[in-house]
Amino acid sequence: MGSFIFVSVLILIVCVLLTLVVLVQNSKGGGLASNFSSSNQIMGVRKTADFLEKATWTLAAALLVLSMITIFVIPRSTGTKVKGTELQEQIDKNVAPSNYQAPPAQKK
Repeated sequence: MGSFIFVSVLILIVCVLLTLVVLVQNSKGGGLASNFSSSNQIMGVRKTADFLEKATWTLAAALLVLSMITIFVIPRSTGTKVKGTELQEQIDKNVAPSNYQAPPAQKK
């Protein structure tokens, strides 16, 4: 159960980071890179766009891998034999009434 919660928290963190990275980007190539157009910056405009693109692909791949990992860490029931669904069990418990009468036929 602990590993499932840990992986779920990691998925939530990756989703938030991926959302932030995508929102920082601009579809026309601007975004964060266009806000820093001074000539004395450490990262150039192109390097910022490359970083954001690599971060997007890395976070998307991490989300895919973490989603696949959850298949193995999902807690499963440890019962001996699964009898059926809960709905089927409720249907089986309800017994049809023995004094059931058909509705009266309509006269024309």
